[in-house]
Amino acid sequence: MELWTAATPNGWKVSIMIEELIEAGAELGEVSVRNIDLAKGEQFSEEFLAHNPNARIPVLIDGKRSVMESCAILQYLAEKFPSPLLPESEARWDVLPWVYWQAANVGPVFGNKLSYTRYMDSVADDAKAHPLERFGAEALRLAGVMEKQLQNHAWIAGETFSIADIALYPWLRGYKWSKVDITLTPAVLDWVNRVRARPGVERGIAYGVPAGEIDRWSEERKAQYRNNGAQIANPSAD
Repeated sequence: MELWTAATPNGWKVSIMIEELIEAGAELGEVSVRNIDLAKGEQFSEEFLAHNPNARIPVLIDGKRSVMESCAILQYLAEKFPSPLLPESEARWDVLPWVYWQAANVGPVFGNKLSYTRYMDSVADDAKAHPLERFGAEALRLAGVMEKQLQNHAWIAGETFSIADIALYPWLRGYKWSKVDITLTPAVLDWVNRVRARPGVERGIAYGVPAGEIDRWSEERKAQYRNNGAQIANPSAD
């Protein structure tokens, strides 16, 4: 298998999944990882588009099968390599709705909040005020949904760590960078710390990041992410 990815929340979902499957004892065989340089636009190359016409990372290439969309890749890997990360019983329906909830809600909202907070320098402050308020309030509402769930369960879909936790974690872990104050939801903050403590998660979020900057970026890397994010958020800008 080949994973074409980059050091972003959606990319980390799949690298965490790979490492968590290894932790669970799955025999994945050789998995080669190719870093896609988003700032250089490698995701728009003909080679990349042949595997993912949507021009977004990550993409998993498994023989003749190319799988796009990070949450679809999580489910694909979970079904190919059965483990407690996705139950094979009816309990899978405790997990999958939360995976789709992340894709439809948390990713877009936290992603937009991050873009307007960090990357939209070319947009006037008064033009950013409404989207910052809107996406900030919605991000906190979504964190509140998670808070209620995590007050009653050890993990987001119940008592077992699952692909739902993997889908959500990369977006929540960057709450300081996106300026979403999840300290207002202590069960969520505790969950973030518990997920981070898992060895498979630690290895997964290390993909594409220097060892010393897994949890705290250097000023140089922050500047690089701002520049890359600005180009991705506004590719038509000079």
